[in-house]
Amino acid sequence: MKTTLSIVVFCLMTMGLTAQKAEQLAMTPPMGWNSWNTFGTDINEQLVKDIADAFVELGLRDAGYKYLVLDDGWMAMERDENYNLVADPKKFPNGMKQVVDYVHSKGLKFGIYNCAGATTCAGYPGSRGFEYQDAKLYAEWGVDFLKYDWCDTENLNAKGAYQTMRDALHATGRPILFSICEWGDNEPWKWGEEMGHMWRVTGDIINCWDCKVGHGTWSSLGVWPIIKLRKDIRKYSGPGHWNDFDMMEVGNGMSVAEDRVHFTMWAMLASPLIMGNDLRSATKETIETLTNKEVIAVNQDELGVQAYCHSDEGDMEIWAKPLANGEWAFAFVNMSEEAITINHDWAWHPVKDDMSGRALEVHNKNYKIRDLYNHKNLGTSKQKLKATIGVHDVLMIRLTPVK
Repeated sequence: MKTTLSIVVFCLMTMGLTAQKAEQLAMTPPMGWNSWNTFGTDINEQLVKDIADAFVELGLRDAGYKYLVLDDGWMAMERDENYNLVADPKKFPNGMKQVVDYVHSKGLKFGIYNCAGATTCAGYPGSRGFEYQDAKLYAEWGVDFLKYDWCDTENLNAKGAYQTMRDALHATGRPILFSICEWGDNEPWKWGEEMGHMWRVTGDIINCWDCKVGHGTWSSLGVWPIIKLRKDIRKYSGPGHWNDFDMMEVGNGMSVAEDRVHFTMWAMLASPLIMGNDLRSATKETIETLTNKEVIAVNQDELGVQAYCHSDEGDMEIWAKPLANGEWAFAFVNMSEEAITINHDWAWHPVKDDMSGRALEVHNKNYKIRDLYNHKNLGTSKQKLKATIGVHDVLMIRLTPVK
């Protein structure tokens, strides 16, 4: 009897993980848009439709972005008489199902937000105690993505709370990508693969190059503080389970060069590429950055290895990312306030990633070099790599073995 009970418990514990693997969701980092960075809780039906239209008109859908995610503030302040969540009738007068259907009609997928606590971070009804009921409602609406936050969670165990919602989502029978937004406080990279498809590794991002903005008990972080905050987590990331460095701030006030670096690093780190700007007013330069298919291809590489910092000399950082088929991507980032000229000799700078076991074999192979922002070839690894990199800008290249 004891043996039989143990088998049953084991099966129940592994059922959610098995179902998750069978879904084959997020085999490359998810790509999409989230409302929070720009709009906070000031969201409505027309905004969703406008953003969905922009996905198509600006070429974002064709570039690979497919999830349109509504963050906090979409629901009414109270559940209905049956304790179901209700879309705010002023913001969404036709209900959420019609909004979801519109997004789907554009060839996109729809994402929604809630929280493991009794209330969301903005004070709306959370899912604590209603996980299965809420998951069922999302599935009925046709939701494809759930971002699940971590506010108002006193006395909750993080891993257990996310497991409950994971199992609730799987019980619906609908494949729903599960985005864990626990901020890294309980090291979700160590257990996140069992529970979801991506997990936040930090608190909220803010639109600056290198800053920290306090909010009392917590702080928002700029691009570089987020990149440098966590150590030794790259081994936990890979196909179907990703370290999430937060929604992007590309197009939200940094310089064009800094936006390029930001986008480059999220691609190199194999982070989900979730836009956070107002697509309706995005500049040409912003869209050119966000739709750069050569950079996106690095992020979406099937090998799924997160980049590592190969060299940090203060004014210049070099990041390296092994790719499938023996290829590599490199980002030379100018951290200084002046332009930098590089004269990089591949033979004198051996590259080996101990985690993946991959090496850049320049002594017995030749690699052609591709500049991913200027879309031009830069010779081969038999030559020195010469370039001038502007202030807070990047040279991003791809190395492909010459056959």
